[in-house]
Amino acid sequence: MSHDPDAPELAPELAPELDFAGTTPYEDYVQADTLTHLQHPLSEDPGELVFLVTTQVMELWFTVIVHEWQTAAGSLRDDDLPAALEALQRSTYELRSLNSSWEPLAHLTPVQFNSYRSALGDGSGFQSAMYRRMEFLLGEKSASMLVPHRGAPRVHAELEKALQEPSLYDEVLRFLAARGAEIPEAVLTRDVSLRYEPDPGVEAAWVRIYAGDRGSDMYRLGEALTEVAELVWRWRNDHLVATRRAMGAKTGTGGSAGVAWLEKRATKQVFPELWTARSHV
Repeated sequence: MSHDPDAPELAPELAPELDFAGTTPYEDYVQADTLTHLQHPLSEDPGELVFLVTTQVMELWFTVIVHEWQTAAGSLRDDDLPAALEALQRSTYELRSLNSSWEPLAHLTPVQFNSYRSALGDGSGFQSAMYRRMEFLLGEKSASMLVPHRGAPRVHAELEKALQEPSLYDEVLRFLAARGAEIPEAVLTRDVSLRYEPDPGVEAAWVRIYAGDRGSDMYRLGEALTEVAELVWRWRNDHLVATRRAMGAKTGTGGSAGVAWLEKRATKQVFPELWTARSHV
């Protein structure tokens, strides 16, 4: 067995195992070697690696958050509110970590970004399939967003499935109705493949919930969703500010409208009636 001459001497019963027949158990579980060799910068600028790794980290957080919201939706469908609240709570920790991922990119100047921007080619964040699944779970459905993924059958099939399934908010409203809330039938039977549109009947239901018992299951669910919605809004605004700082009002990568597109997205309320109801309580 080889020894690190700089390592402190430990009693034999405390020394970690160092000699393995193959790769380490840590590597087998985490796949760190795969993760740390997924970066292939296309320019000579040292900042490109930071941009690439940060973007990949964001994709991993998207994956975890999608998992949590799917867990929450399934739990509500099964009338298991504690499991749903736990998943929503975990997702708020993960959303905070996702949002902090902007920090390495938040102070890019146009000159710094332009030094490797051409490496992106036609690539753009709006092409992220996992982020699209996040948006679908929030009720922001759009069949046109499947089009960029026609060349990737597995990804396209996953997005098509997500498009046709109820969003997290759809499952919330069905849960509320099952618990006695007056949710309009048209909302409960709507075409879930379409974008969710605010409904005055849903707003009225949230007003009654918030005017009632603060310890009720429905009240607790509303507050958990509000926390999620606020963090998603912060994500969108951090994205907007970082983009505005790095490229101003120029056309975005992939032909998007850049800042103009992000400004429009930032005005969108997640779980809209949870916010408008507050004006009537």
